[in-house]
Amino acid sequence: MQMKQWVRAALGCATALAIASASAQTYPDRPITMVVPFTPGGVSDVTARPLAIGMSANLGQSIVIENKGGAGGAIGMTAAAKAKPDGYTLLMALPSMITIPISDRISGRAATFQMDQFRPVARLTADPTVLAVRAESPWNSLEDFVRDVRKNPGKISYSSSGIYGTTHVAMEILAHAAGLQMIHVPFSGGGQQITALLAGQVDATMQTPGAIAAHIASGKFKVLTAMSEKRVPSLPQVPTSREAGYGGEFYLWTGVFVPAATPDPIVERLRSSIKEASAHTAFTTAMAAQKTPIQYMDADEFARFLVEDTKRFETVLGKMGKIQ
Repeated sequence: MQMKQWVRAALGCATALAIASASAQTYPDRPITMVVPFTPGGVSDVTARPLAIGMSANLGQSIVIENKGGAGGAIGMTAAAKAKPDGYTLLMALPSMITIPISDRISGRAATFQMDQFRPVARLTADPTVLAVRAESPWNSLEDFVRDVRKNPGKISYSSSGIYGTTHVAMEILAHAAGLQMIHVPFSGGGQQITALLAGQVDATMQTPGAIAAHIASGKFKVLTAMSEKRVPSLPQVPTSREAGYGGEFYLWTGVFVPAATPDPIVERLRSSIKEASAHTAFTTAMAAQKTPIQYMDADEFARFLVEDTKRFETVLGKMGKIQ
C-alpha cells in the first residue's frame, strides 16, 4: 500500500514538473503585471516603468505596471505574495519588504506577509536617502535643522511613505542619532510625500536624490544632508550626516521579486530579461535623468544582500520600538 502511495506521489511530482517545464517553454504568452506597491511618482514607480520598456522589448510581451499603494507598501506586497506563482505577477519592492514583517512582529500584529513568500530575481538600484526641505525654509544645513527641531520638539513635521516604511525608517535613524522629536505624517506612496512637501503640508522629507532630482534642479528643494558613507556624486556639495557628527546610513534599493513557488525555468527567464533590460537605453537614460546609479545584483548575490539587510533592520526597528 505504501509503495503505491510513493508511486502516486512520484508520478504527481513528475507530472507537475512536466507541466512547469512546458509552461516555461512557452513563457511568456500573455502580458505580465508588475505590482508597484505605492502610488505613482515614487522610487519604485519611476524605476519600474522604464525597466518595463526594456523587458517588454526582450520578452515580446507587455509589462503592465499596477500601482497598489497603501499601508506603507503592505497592500501591494501582500497581493503579490498571494498571486499565482506562474511568472505573470512580479513585484518591484523597496526595503519596506523587510521592515513591514519586522514591524508587524514588534507591534504584535498578525503578519500581512513574510519574506519567505517571495523569491528575489534582481536588484536594480541602491541609493542613499537625503534630507530635503523647501527652498524658502530657514534651514541651510543639517546643523540648522537639528538646532531648530531641538528648540521646537514635536512641532516640525516630515512626510513618509507610511509607518515603518522606508522613508520613515530613514528619518527615524537620523532622529535617533540626533535626538530629535518630530511629527511623522505618513502617506501611501512616494509621489504623495513629495507633493506634501511642495505644498507646504510638511516641513521636510527623506528621499533618494533621484526621486526629487527635478525639484532640486528647479530650485524648489534644497538638500541638507545625505545618509551615506560618502557624499553623493550628484550632490557633491551636500555633506553626509556623519560629517555633521551624527552616525547613520540608509540606502533605498529597488528589486524585482516573484512569488516563492515560481518555477526555476521561469525565474531564470525573468532574471535574464531584467539583466538585459537594466542595460536598455530606456532604463539607463531614465536612471541618468534621475541621477540614480544602476547597481545591478543578480538573484544569488541579491539573496545574500537581503539576509544582511534584514539583520540591520532588525536592529534599527528594535530601537524604534512599537509605534501606534
